[in-house]
Amino acid sequence: MAGTGVIMLLFLVVHMLGNLKIFFGAAEFNSYAGWLRTIGEPVLHNSWYLWVQRFVLVVCVVLHAITAYQLSRRDRAARPQRYQHRPPARASYATHTMRWGGVILGLFIIWHILDLTTLTVNPLGQAHHPYENVVADFRVWWVNIIYIVAMLALGLHIRHGFWSAAQTIGANNRGRDRSLKVVANVLAVALTAGFIVVPVAVMTGVVS
Repeated sequence: MAGTGVIMLLFLVVHMLGNLKIFFGAAEFNSYAGWLRTIGEPVLHNSWYLWVQRFVLVVCVVLHAITAYQLSRRDRAARPQRYQHRPPARASYATHTMRWGGVILGLFIIWHILDLTTLTVNPLGQAHHPYENVVADFRVWWVNIIYIVAMLALGLHIRHGFWSAAQTIGANNRGRDRSLKVVANVLAVALTAGFIVVPVAVMTGVVS
């Protein structure tokens, strides 16, 4: 679970940075989107890299969900009876955030693929016009709500997930705990803000 989480986190950082190119105009953004299809050439054919990336990410998402379910079952099996006293509210909040946040993100991934990859539900839906598709998307108010809610869930998921992954791989100790928590918070805020700023920019007319 920690391993797949780290892979997806690295992808999200790169994906966010690529999204921010939208502020440099249609030509720059469309050129960047076109470049993604040529990565690996001439060793790889056009768009092969994207398909490899998609396959790896799908595998990571599936394995992440499976391991989450397995860990949840092990946790319940280890303690079949409820505690006589309630667990700390903070731990309960984190658990619910990860569980339901994961469900929200899973549904959003399906939506995101149908929206900006296959263009099935995109308001414009024109192939090879990524800038125009993004702008058309975020001019629809309910699409913005879906996107922003999902990005808030992503931020909470990263905040707790990064800390949990650090514990899993043994990177934390008393001397590093505070630093790791700061990194987790910074990553969560930076990624959430970096993704949300795009729909906000379209809504406010900064990007049009």
